[in-house]
Amino acid sequence: MPGGARAAAPARGAAVQRPSSLPAGKYRGYRPIGLADRTWPERTLAHAPLWCSVDLRDGNQALIDPMPLERRKELFRLLVRLGFKEIEVGMPVSCRDDHDFVRWVATGGELPDDVTPQVLVPMRAELITATVRALRGLPRAVLQVFHPTSAVQRRVVFGASREEVRRLALDGAELAMRLRDRLTGTHLCLQYGPESFTQTEPEFALEVCNAVLDLWRPEPCDDVRVNLPATVESFPPHEFADRIEWMHRNLAHRDRILLGVHPHNDRGGAAAAAEAALLAGADRVEGTLFGNGERSGNLCLVTLAMNLFSQGVDPMLELGDLDGIAEVVRRCTGIPISPRHPWAGEYVYTSLAGSHQDAISKGLRARTAGEPWDVPYLPIDPRDVGRDYRTLVRISNQSGKGGIAHLMSAEHGLELPPGLRAEFAVEVQDVLDERGGELTPDEMYALFRQGFLAPREPRGPRPEAEVVDVVEQPFRGGCAVFCQVRGGGVTRWGAGLDEQRARARRQAVRSGVSRLAAALRRPEPAVASAVTSGAVATSGAARTVLAGAAPAETGAAPAGAAARLTR
Repeated sequence: MPGGARAAAPARGAAVQRPSSLPAGKYRGYRPIGLADRTWPERTLAHAPLWCSVDLRDGNQALIDPMPLERRKELFRLLVRLGFKEIEVGMPVSCRDDHDFVRWVATGGELPDDVTPQVLVPMRAELITATVRALRGLPRAVLQVFHPTSAVQRRVVFGASREEVRRLALDGAELAMRLRDRLTGTHLCLQYGPESFTQTEPEFALEVCNAVLDLWRPEPCDDVRVNLPATVESFPPHEFADRIEWMHRNLAHRDRILLGVHPHNDRGGAAAAAEAALLAGADRVEGTLFGNGERSGNLCLVTLAMNLFSQGVDPMLELGDLDGIAEVVRRCTGIPISPRHPWAGEYVYTSLAGSHQDAISKGLRARTAGEPWDVPYLPIDPRDVGRDYRTLVRISNQSGKGGIAHLMSAEHGLELPPGLRAEFAVEVQDVLDERGGELTPDEMYALFRQGFLAPREPRGPRPEAEVVDVVEQPFRGGCAVFCQVRGGGVTRWGAGLDEQRARARRQAVRSGVSRLAAALRRPEPAVASAVTSGAVATSGAARTVLAGAAPAETGAAPAGAAARLTR
């Protein structure tokens, strides 16, 4: 808000909340840069940024058990297969493992011609010299030199003035440039990063960046970069975008350099901040595949890339097998991926709510091949990232008839009539209310067989009934028949499956009359009274249900026989 104004308090009449015991006065709000003429909100993204994965350095240093050499190699190979053209491979002066991995990249024969490794080094002369030495043999590399610039680090960590920090930046940048010019056989791209950019006064961050750029005097062929890290995410994404646009406007030699961002996720907004930063003028983003990194992690590159893909923008990364990608990352890092992780989690293409299931089922049925994707509750087609429709709908006691109908159709080839869906949904819900958990497609089919293909034979006189509706459809080389009968002011559906149409019709009629008789007597519901241990028994021979047995393809008519019908 202009001038740092606070948002308005809730309107009168809203619920009154009590102050918490948290010491909110201990912290200061950020001071907005106040970019009144910002233009980034009016833009949309039409192409992918230049991606740089930092899984092997930033991500690795955040692991309790850093990756040994073989796991790093496996993750490097994955990043290459996915299409990353810039990969940060380590900080070779930090430890022997990092140095050895950088040397493997340089000499191991697995670096593609179009992939550029990146290394990181603090602004210290002896460390910069040793880092450049570790790059010998590489045809091309990015050398990022960095140092903290924030007010608190200048004051508390270094006890340095602004001018001393500026001098440190220039001394290190000059050495990096001299070493670049001496390194034969390697095209070395220089990148400057003011660490803790988000906690640095914007005018000072710009001053130091421009001083380094004026020293380097970049030409387009030099491939010089400035990388602005949200080392600690300190304000909302819109403020980050404002600061990036301000830097984009005011950086020296802007038309000859790449502007990158490196968002962290301390406030949970890294993906939004990165997307807004691209709108604001950034060319390049750094992050990790699933957001691994210090504290709350780095920007999740999968999330940002899939955000672009869902808007019709080619992410320029091969993400067609997200489950396979996730498995490699889990194996290499030892860190699980949340089942609710955007785009890649186990449950993100699964619906349990009944109204959602119904909308998804209808949306899929209404879809015409070749048209733009437009299905309720599914921002993309799960098949595009290696998922299928089998797990779109899972049945719990929150599910409804739409989800049940979808699974009976998708898994078992039965298109249940609307009225039968409603009856079956009640019985499924009753079982799950008692048992808890969810029903697999086979368990649900077993319940359908028990309740509709082999219902309990009525005791006593059969009710007078009439057939009011019959629905037939092909089923596994035979016929499925659904029959609705009415009697005593009540209607019930029955079902029959058989290779012969006539027999399937007789089964459906008998099933409907048996279910009608049960409804008129109001006994304990045939299916809903299922023992919650996982088995359902009928009044005849016991049939194992919900115990993993594969369902039979056809159902037998109940013993006894002919239903008397009045038409």
